[in-house]
Amino acid sequence: VQLVESGGGLVQAGGSLTLSCAASGNTFNLNAIGWFRQAPGKEREFVSEISWNGLSTDYDDSVKGRFTMSRDNAKNTAYLQMNSLKPEDTAVYYCAAANVADLTRYLADFHSWGQGTQVTVPS
Repeated sequence: VQLVESGGGLVQAGGSLTLSCAASGNTFNLNAIGWFRQAPGKEREFVSEISWNGLSTDYDDSVKGRFTMSRDNAKNTAYLQMNSLKPEDTAVYYCAAANVADLTRYLADFHSWGQGTQVTVPS
């Protein structure tokens, strides 16, 4: 599966953005989809994940209650709704696919990655 992120941009603190992760191929609905982010000088970190059927989600504590993940398997697209954005959310955001039975936060479990989309929240 090939993934392409979109929807990033510059937004003021407290604002909202919705990121999209569009997939090509016919295996999107067989994969869990995760969002990760990487700030300059830092390691890539887990943000959220949604199961293949959309029934289960997982969020890092830093975004819990502010970010919501969803997916539309008919459109081969996953979404990350980000509200109450903070300067510390500034990063390149990547979506990735994992063919796993249970949700996972481990980067090594994700076999396909998008190119990333920049999110900037000025302080």
